[in-house]
Amino acid sequence: MITKEQSRAARGLLDWSQGQLGQKANLSESTIRDFEKGRRIPSVNNLAAIARAFEAAGIIFIAENGEGPGVRLRKQMPDEGTRPQQLTSENDT
Repeated sequence: MITKEQSRAARGLLDWSQGQLGQKANLSESTIRDFEKGRRIPSVNNLAAIARAFEAAGIIFIAENGEGPGVRLRKQMPDEGTRPQQLTSENDT
């Protein structure tokens, strides 16, 4: 389960506001704010929606490993263009 600290850290890596996260997870900004301030724990479905929004943006959640849970931003691979085997009549320019 994602923690409030992981949520804040992931937003920081992505430079997202609480409102932006709410939009991407289809939740209200107050749900995100209350979660991150520790006022309440969202439902399992809402936590999953938050995690999915972050993961779609490239966040990797790091489980507790003796040092505490964390987050990481997936390494961006350089755009190498379209590979020959991917060429079709529509994308061959």
